[in-house]
Amino acid sequence: MENSDTLSFTPAFERALEFFRAQENYEASPLCALRGPNDITVLAKDETGRMGLGAFKALGAPYAVARILAQAWQRKTGEALALDRLNNSDLRAFSAAHTFVCASAGNHGMGVAAGARAMGAKARIHLAKTVPESFAGRLRELGAEVVRSGDVYDESVAAAIADAGESGAVLLADGTWEGYTEIPKWVMEGYCVIAEEMRAEFEASGNWPTHVYLQAGVGGLAAAMAYMIRHNWAEQPELIVVEPEAAACLQTSHKAGTPTRADGPDSSMGRLDCKEPSIVAWHALEKAGVSYVALSEAEGEAAARAVAELGIETTPSGAAGYGALCKWAPDQGKAFRPLVIISEGAA
Repeated sequence: MENSDTLSFTPAFERALEFFRAQENYEASPLCALRGPNDITVLAKDETGRMGLGAFKALGAPYAVARILAQAWQRKTGEALALDRLNNSDLRAFSAAHTFVCASAGNHGMGVAAGARAMGAKARIHLAKTVPESFAGRLRELGAEVVRSGDVYDESVAAAIADAGESGAVLLADGTWEGYTEIPKWVMEGYCVIAEEMRAEFEASGNWPTHVYLQAGVGGLAAAMAYMIRHNWAEQPELIVVEPEAAACLQTSHKAGTPTRADGPDSSMGRLDCKEPSIVAWHALEKAGVSYVALSEAEGEAAARAVAELGIETTPSGAAGYGALCKWAPDQGKAFRPLVIISEGAA
C-alpha cells in the first residue's frame, strides 16, 4: 500500500468520471475565453453552474459520500455496488442509517449535504459564527442539520471532529492531517474530473494553456489539478498556486519544507481562508513544481469585480486565479495562454 500522504489517482479519476457520467445532472462545465489585462485572451473554466450547486465542490464530497457508502455496503453484503443501483430502495434504506458530518466555510458543506441527500443519507454541518446565515439557509434547503460551532473555521473543524467521535457519524472533511487522509483523497479524486474535462478539450483543439492559475485554501483543488496536469496533459504549463496573503499556508509550507500553519486576519476570500494546509495536497504540490502568488484583500475583491464585468458573477475566492494573473504574468512578448478556474458563483 502507498504511503497515506501520497496521491495515486490512477485509475481512480476514471472511476470518478464514470460515476459522474452516470448522474442525470452531470455535464462538463464550460471552458470559455475572457478578456484579460492588456487585452490578452484568458481561458476560463467556469464552475459557477456545476451540477446545480454553483461550485467545483459539487464534484468532491458527493463522490466521497458514494464511495464511503459503497464500501460500507460491500462490507455488509459482500457485494460490489453497481452504479445503476444507487437509487434502489434497499440501498437508500441502508444509507438512511448513516450521517455525514463536516465543518464548512463555504461550498464543501454544500457538497456534503447534496451528496448525502442524493444517496438518502443525513448530513450535519458545523459553521463558525462568521459564515453568513444565508449560507446556513441553503444547507437547510438541502436537508442538512446546521450547527453553529466556534468563532472561526478552525474551531468549527474541531467541533466536527468531536461530533464524529461522540456520535459515530462519518467525518467527511476536505482537509487532511496525520491519521486522516483517505476520505479527503476521494474528495480530491472527484475534483480530478475538472482537469480531465479540460484535457479532452485541449486535445481536440490543440490550444493548450502555457500557464495555469490555481486558487487554494487547504489545497485540495490545486493539488488535484496539478497532479492531473502533470500526469496526462500532452503539453505542460507552468502552475501558479494562488492564496490570500492572510492565509498563505501552502506557500509558507513550501518555504519551511514541511506542512506549516500560517496565521493571519480573516480574509474576504473566505473559501480560501484556511490557515492549515492539507498534508496530502502539500505533498502533491511539492512534487508538481508549482510557484506561488499571494493576493491582498483589495486584489481579491478587484478580481471579483473584473470577472463580473466580463459576464461571470463570482466571489473573490472564485476569481482569485484571475486576480493573480492581473498581479503576475510572464514576459508578454512570449507565447502566453493563461488558464484560470472560476471556482464558484456569487450566490
